[in-house]
Amino acid sequence: MIDRELLPAAALACKANLHCHTTFSDGKLTTEQIRDAYRRQGYSVVAFTDHRHYGWYPELETEDFVPLAGFEADLNEPFPPSGSFARVRTYHMNFYDTDPRTRGGFEAVQPPQRYGDTAAINQYVAQLKAQGFLACYNHPYWSLQSSPDYTGLQGFDFMEIYNHGCELDGMYGWHPQAYDEMLRAGQRLACVATDDNHNFFGFDSPRCDSFGGFTVLPLEKLGYGEVIAALQAGRFYASSGPVIHSLTLEKGKVKIHCSPCQRIYLLTQGRYTQSEIADPGRQVTSASFALTGEEGYFRLECRDVYDRRACTRAYFLTEFD
Repeated sequence: MIDRELLPAAALACKANLHCHTTFSDGKLTTEQIRDAYRRQGYSVVAFTDHRHYGWYPELETEDFVPLAGFEADLNEPFPPSGSFARVRTYHMNFYDTDPRTRGGFEAVQPPQRYGDTAAINQYVAQLKAQGFLACYNHPYWSLQSSPDYTGLQGFDFMEIYNHGCELDGMYGWHPQAYDEMLRAGQRLACVATDDNHNFFGFDSPRCDSFGGFTVLPLEKLGYGEVIAALQAGRFYASSGPVIHSLTLEKGKVKIHCSPCQRIYLLTQGRYTQSEIADPGRQVTSASFALTGEEGYFRLECRDVYDRRACTRAYFLTEFD
């Protein structure tokens, strides 16, 4: 098994919000207000993913901030006669443009509105990926979906393991079971944490949906291409609070160092896990887990005293042959 730095040490630990809404759809803040607010909170990247609206705002880019171009698409069940959306199942999908400077005019084309036609969704995703987009499957719990809705999906690069807006909306922001079900169905996708912010409430409100879910990308240099390259390579982790300082594979052992937490778990394709759990009144900041070769894949999760989590993507053992 080849030794590897799974999260490389880098000059910059760039904080990103990969799901954001503005006044171009149903958000309450302009793109400029979003940039300024997130920069003040130490973010380096925001993906502008307005509903059915492709957004590319190069004028927002600064030496310490990169705006990612993108949009959010949806596919819904037929609405009932009442018109209520309350029990309508839906797919929400984010698409991030890998090279907007070469695109020119682009319209956010929607998928065929045929809920249950998985082949049509997969074809739609494949078409956008062929055009140079990365694809993210969003908030399955809020979408009222179960495993038959997502285990047949293909082509997604990421899924939201945490969505902060959904957590505030109904305490259904975490989706680790959906992530494992997709992995066990043969999909090799990474996981991200996002805000999905609309900013209906002010930044001083406990209901503010900004700054709660983020993805950290270790970069040597901040730039659009560097951000995309890290996303494509899976060099990042998802978090709602804890910080992962390093993650390595050394002589068959996975070693992690993180900010103070109560628990660190190594989760696998099967039911067997390994853990480092702090004694009462104490915290842990590191763990070392020996691999047996039967894990299939492994991923790590750190949980702090406030029940906030940091999650790595799944690493398949075949990556290290």
